[in-house]
Parts: sequence; structure tokens; C-alpha cells
Amino acid sequence: MNVLGIDIGGTGIKGSLINVETGELLGDQLRVKTPSSLKPEPVLDVIKDIADHFKWEGPLGCGYPGVILQNVVHTATNFDSSWIGINLADKIIEKTHNPTWIVNDADAAGIAEMHLGAGRNKNGVVIVLTVGTGIGSAIFTNGQLLPNTEMGLIIMNGNYAERSISSVVRERENLTWEDWAKRFDHYLQYLNNLFSPTLFIIGGGGSSEPNNYVPYLTIETPLVAAEHRNNAGMIGAAMAAFNQLK
Repeated sequence: MNVLGIDIGGTGIKGSLINVETGELLGDQLRVKTPSSLKPEPVLDVIKDIADHFKWEGPLGCGYPGVILQNVVHTATNFDSSWIGINLADKIIEKTHNPTWIVNDADAAGIAEMHLGAGRNKNGVVIVLTVGTGIGSAIFTNGQLLPNTEMGLIIMNGNYAERSISSVVRERENLTWEDWAKRFDHYLQYLNNLFSPTLFIIGGGGSSEPNNYVPYLTIETPLVAAEHRNNAGMIGAAMAAFNQLK
């Protein structure tokens, strides 16, 4: 079964046709820069453009970086506040005429990794972290998802954790990998103390360059890069849509 998977990020919006049984991308993905206003309508226009690009008529899964309950957006930490309260699935259906399901973007990445990636057959607590414009999180216990955890928003040093350890912050502050890794290590230790995970899986942009920072980490809990790298969000969004719409 093929589904169009779309991943909304703070800097880019990606889409690809996904084989939900294997996680395979069917051809190239399309990535479009996220509109600078970060408001719903311009983003919805990009989603329509992506669906049109693939000439897609069928189920569509979309990952959004915030709390999602029954397709309704409840938070917009890194986006315009006008997102809050909209039924994003209904908005996308209006634009594309495709049956649609929405899921938190980090949960989507976690779904892909737990079923078809680094978390396969892993029991205990597994924490998936997506490192990008912000920090997304997905927590699984014996393969079961606890949705919408948003662990990038825990308070550390008087502010949201993601405000000091996201990829955007590393680039903006021109941090060396070693300096950034010290911050990330402190965050991992904090999560480790809270949840005692058996495994950390690092996704998002942080999954593409693990050798740059992993040597500087002191966390003893096993840590691996997401097997599907930065595509995990698209894959998991497609999988979530298929499971809800089948």
C-alpha cells in the first residue's frame, strides 16, 4: 500500500510517496522551504503543491511539530499561534481532496523507527529524539507509543531545553560539535534520570552526522542514529495515516 507522507518542519516541508509495508520511498522526495510567515495558509499551499507534484490521489499522512489530538493542532511553539485549534486534516482535505490523518512529527518518526528501523523488536522504554529546528520526542514502552510528549519543552536552565540544543541553535551560536555535544549530553542525562530508557534513537537532522558529536557524549544508555535518518517523519506519517484510514 502506498501513501503520500508529508513532514512539516520549521525550515522545510518534505513529501514523498511511501510504501508503508517496507518504508521505502518510491522515487525522489520533494522538499520546499517552509514559508517565512509560519502561518497555516501558506503551509497548506505548499502541501497542495507537493500533492500536485506527485499527482497524488489517495491517503495522505502529515507530521506536524506540535501536539495533535484527533487531527486538531493544540500547540505551535515554533509556528504562528494561528495554528492552534485548526483541524489540520480537514484543511488539507479541502486543499487536496485526499483522505488525511495528522500525527505529531516526532511520533511519526518514532513509528517508522520502531516498526521498520532502529527500534525494531526493542522492549522497555525507547526514546526517539528528532533534532532540528526544535527538539521533538517520542516515547515507547514495549513498542506502545505515549503520544505528544514534547520533551523538547522541558525546562532546563530556565528555558525550554530545545532553545539551547536544537540544530538551529548550534548553527546560530556557531557552536563546535564538542560544545554542542556537552549541552546535548546534559539533556540526555536528564531524560535518562526521568525515564530510564533502554535505548535512545536520534532522528531529524541530528541523525545525519552522529560521528560529529557521539564521541563527546558520556551517556551510558545505548544511543543510535535513526535508520531512516531524516526521512523517518514522512515514513511514519504515511504509516499512521494508513493505520487510521484502512
